[in-house]
Amino acid sequence: MTGSPTESPCNKVCVLDPVTGFCIGCGRTGAEIGAWLAMTEAERAALVAELPARLARMTSREGRREARRARAATG
Repeated sequence: MTGSPTESPCNKVCVLDPVTGFCIGCGRTGAEIGAWLAMTEAERAALVAELPARLARMTSREGRREARRARAATG
């Protein structure tokens, strides 16, 4: 017996943060949002498990500084 499907973490606050590239509502990237329907159940579950940490980093000063440095380094 398989578990219930992982529901989308979307909460209808769909704005991508320009510093981190993550949605401020759910924590996913635009690419992850677009790929959601094509992901396997395991991929969805793994992604959902990462989101709380992403959202926490987005709201911390240090997390935002790290994101700015990473974006500057990649151009």
